Amino acid sequence: MAKRTIDAFFKPSATPPKRPKTEPTESTISAAETNNIPIEEAKPPSQHPSYPISISIAQLPSHVKVGLEHATPATSPREINNQPQLDLLYFQPYIPRPTANELFKFLRHELPFYRVQYTARRGDIETQINTPRWTTVFGVDETSTFIQQGNDPNSLVLLETKTKTPIRKTKYQCTPRPIPACLDLLRKQVEAANATASAAADTQTPGYNFCLVNYYASGDDSIAFHSDDERFLGPDPNIASLSLGSERDFLLKHKPFVPGGNVNRTAGGCVSGAAHAMSVPGGAGVTRSGTVRGGTLNTVSPGSRPVTVPLQQIKMSLGSGDMIIMRGATQSNWLHSIPKRKGKGEMTRGRINITFRRAVVPGGTNNYYHYNVGSGGMYRWDEVAREMVLRDGKVEGVTG
Repeated sequence: MAKRTIDAFFKPSATPPKRPKTEPTESTISAAETNNIPIEEAKPPSQHPSYPISISIAQLPSHVKVGLEHATPATSPREINNQPQLDLLYFQPYIPRPTANELFKFLRHELPFYRVQYTARRGDIETQINTPRWTTVFGVDETSTFIQQGNDPNSLVLLETKTKTPIRKTKYQCTPRPIPACLDLLRKQVEAANATASAAADTQTPGYNFCLVNYYASGDDSIAFHSDDERFLGPDPNIASLSLGSERDFLLKHKPFVPGGNVNRTAGGCVSGAAHAMSVPGGAGVTRSGTVRGGTLNTVSPGSRPVTVPLQQIKMSLGSGDMIIMRGATQSNWLHSIPKRKGKGEMTRGRINITFRRAVVPGGTNNYYHYNVGSGGMYRWDEVAREMVLRDGKVEGVTG
């Protein structure tokens, strides 16, 4: 399969830097905490009845908060959009690496994680799936909203978005959780960076209401090729993916197609009547009125000769603080994955991936909690053992 260096896909974005890109040093942080930059008084940790029993999630340390508020985006984004239906923004990095590494250690220590098991049916056969990474999730779809009651930031109740009345008990199979303050600050800043880039391109982006967190303990943890194109995300979902900790490869490839077919939005293939999906070396392409041959896309415009567009698999090495925003038709037409990675050093250390997205119907809420919390035990990071340790073997996240 043909590959190119990632620089071959870049072109500068017209988006101007949001603010001066200076990495916070000890001196600037000290100045910020004394007088130059106002720092809010210490707030209580995030707590909620929907969180696991006895779990509270601390506020960000002041030096990490200052780094996020005053040094992001650390670079202007670059656009990757010269392949069919591909539209990415790439921040390298979005968070300065020292701050990103501190944020990684903080989130690994504070968040509850799960090793979800579930069954998947392939034809008449049910298969037990063990998720090859640690997961957790916070948020709720746009039909519901968490509203603060009184002055306590932790006194959040879940209401219907339109009527502001309590939701019915049967609305969700899994209990939605509000996004904790340490992740909500990051959500708002990523939204702002996304909005700035979208304004430059004269497009609009809705806010995010979900935060999914994956923890890859080593190079043995992975995620297979997939696309986030579920119907509960609406058309052309905008998804921001932030990397923290160890460097890992991020792969993208175009979904397979058959002549005259359409994108399979659930299986990552193409179906056209009784036609079978066709595997194409080096990727595949979309045709308006053309054919797919040998890893290229042949398109035909009225009154013109066919134009051949080469399709390439993309490989990116994402370091701590790097962020990719997948926009437009990307999810409908491209697959992405984090493959296993063998070796020592960076390859065997932990990595956290945070994705922000927007679900539009209750089905999205049920899906995300089912596959990222499940009904198993809750784990937390043990600094002495240097691994995730089971803290609560009780069923979590299920209301009935």
